[in-house]
Amino acid sequence: MRNRILALAALAAAIGSPLAAQAQSGVTVGRAPAVVDSGPTIAVEQRPAFREYVVEQRVPAFRIPDRIVVGTTLPEAGVTYYDVPQRFGATTYRYTVVNGETVLVEPRSRRVVEVLD
Repeated sequence: MRNRILALAALAAAIGSPLAAQAQSGVTVGRAPAVVDSGPTIAVEQRPAFREYVVEQRVPAFRIPDRIVVGTTLPEAGVTYYDVPQRFGATTYRYTVVNGETVLVEPRSRRVVEVLD
């Protein structure tokens, strides 16, 4: 009888372990969220003025074959990044224009953190 109880306890532990491990792992089924650095970006009320600034600067637009979304890593060569002027807020990000859209980019990883258009 004691062996049966131990065997059932071992079986229950073996069956329950994968469920508990899965629940604690944070595995996302389906669409995974985009994870980006949470540095300061351009305030919503400043964005129209920033878009005007970018147009006035006439920075060259770059084309890449991929769609531009948050989390996209831009190519290592062929894209120039520009500092965001202090008047639009303190940010560690740079901006560029890709496929006709102004984007904020984390300069070290070249990952798009925000699409402003």
